[in-house]
Amino acid sequence: MKFPLLLAAALCLAAGVSAQSQTKPRARELGVPFEGVTGKYNAITDVPGVLVGYKTLIKGKGKHKVGKGPVRTGVTVILPKGKTDEAVPAAWFSLNGDGEMTGLPYVEDYGTTSGPIGITNTNSVGVVRDAIGEWSIKNFSTNELIDFSFGLPVVGETFDGILNDINGLHVTKKDVFDALDNAKSGPVAEGNVGGGTGMSLFLFKGGSGTSSRTIKLDTATYTLGAFVQGNFGGRKDLMVAGVPVGKEITDLRPIINTKEKDGSIIVIIATNAPLLPSQLKQIAKRASIGVARTGGLGRNSSGDIFLAFSTQNAQPNAKGTLEVWRSIPKDHLDAFYQATAEATEEAIINAMLAAEDMEGINGNTIYALPGQRLQEVMRKYNRLNEPKK
Repeated sequence: MKFPLLLAAALCLAAGVSAQSQTKPRARELGVPFEGVTGKYNAITDVPGVLVGYKTLIKGKGKHKVGKGPVRTGVTVILPKGKTDEAVPAAWFSLNGDGEMTGLPYVEDYGTTSGPIGITNTNSVGVVRDAIGEWSIKNFSTNELIDFSFGLPVVGETFDGILNDINGLHVTKKDVFDALDNAKSGPVAEGNVGGGTGMSLFLFKGGSGTSSRTIKLDTATYTLGAFVQGNFGGRKDLMVAGVPVGKEITDLRPIINTKEKDGSIIVIIATNAPLLPSQLKQIAKRASIGVARTGGLGRNSSGDIFLAFSTQNAQPNAKGTLEVWRSIPKDHLDAFYQATAEATEEAIINAMLAAEDMEGINGNTIYALPGQRLQEVMRKYNRLNEPKK
């Protein structure tokens, strides 16, 4: 029955919130032949301790009025070590710098990051950063004379101004607090949720997506997960598992009554493998390969910025005068590089398949990639793992 779904959508529209639920088949469920073994949820939350929270804002329709709407935006938070401000080893890489991610000078010099990571639209980076800092004060303040609990929050962005009243600055501190308070482990919703609400991918509807891989090394099994906020690409560029899907599906073009703008992608990579910041830098670079596998080129005006972290910390001595690091030798990192490329690629496609058609400002409309159409193209190229009936 369609009525309950329409009623639920209307309630979400009125409340300006979208629930964390998955209603459409993901890429593997449709038979896309991605390589690699995933974790339980095929999500960044397969890495123990990692939480994801969303606040989705959907309100109004029709003519664009700055400050009024329509609103198609939100915020995503990723918590590396649960609801703590514990520092984790981290590193970052910029494939193309026409974008923003705060807190990176600290990451570069110290090789760590602390507390929640945020992703939102371009104009809401400041409020999300400040809200994460305020939330951290409330939860982690030491009440000492010099209290650094606000921290230097990491917040990335992509541009949703094709569908969203981006200059209306609709994301508030309360929205960020809600996302943080509701962050959880387990299955992660994808598509039109959180910071990815108003985004597009290869001129299909895009948004939030995730995937994971498990890596066996000696007697240990590690997990690596990717989370993307995807908002980039031309239609003809789209590749899915090596198939030129964008050249095959030439209809379902966006209706855009305002100036088009190429977008960006933020990728967050998490792992529980013991890695040094310098090794995490190499991991972050390999997200570029996952983007490229889908057809991404890092075009001008696209901000493609990637952050990688490990949940395995250095161990200080009692006096804090010495740290002991454990790490996998660089000679054994190839499996992690491969996992990063694979998980990033699959997360991007998952974001597209979970997304729904969306109409935004001035009637601008971006259509979702239909799973059945994707299957038809994959079958044509003999690249479909036929789903079991």
